[in-house]
Amino acid sequence: LDSGAKLRGSVDKLIGQGAQGIVLDLRNNGGGLLDESINVTSVFIQGGNIVSVAGRDGESQSYEARGNANESIPLVVLINGYTASASEIVSGAIKDDSRGKLIGEKTFGKGVVQTIVPLSNGGGLKYTSGSYYTPKGTDINKIGIEPDVVVVDDPATPGDEVLERGLAELSR
Repeated sequence: LDSGAKLRGSVDKLIGQGAQGIVLDLRNNGGGLLDESINVTSVFIQGGNIVSVAGRDGESQSYEARGNANESIPLVVLINGYTASASEIVSGAIKDDSRGKLIGEKTFGKGVVQTIVPLSNGGGLKYTSGSYYTPKGTDINKIGIEPDVVVVDDPATPGDEVLERGLAELSR
């Protein structure tokens, strides 16, 4: 919880210390809450659509950036096959807005809204109630988000090739 507020505080602190760019590492991040994905994205995108949710009933709802963003600091987002759900919402919005570059591998592709209804016996019923779409209308589910620059980290090397490429992109 409070991922957006914590990220905003960290970004503001780094900028105050003279940071010239931000690396947002979403690799191996299985996601989280829809609301927090909007808060995180709103740290970097001032306005406009962040994500749309198309429900099973055919209805669609759009979620907008919340303002007070820092749109000037250069940004790269590191992603891989374990970047999923809310992290894909963040990645997709940043890519569609051209706010930053996505570096790494295609994301997992978990773009569904799941609803849990508590049952009187203490159990619960979990069902898929909708799908996530990026601002440009890309269905995230089972497709994922493609990086702008494909880089695979080689676990046999001591370095982190994805991070190194992300830092190189910020230096350009």
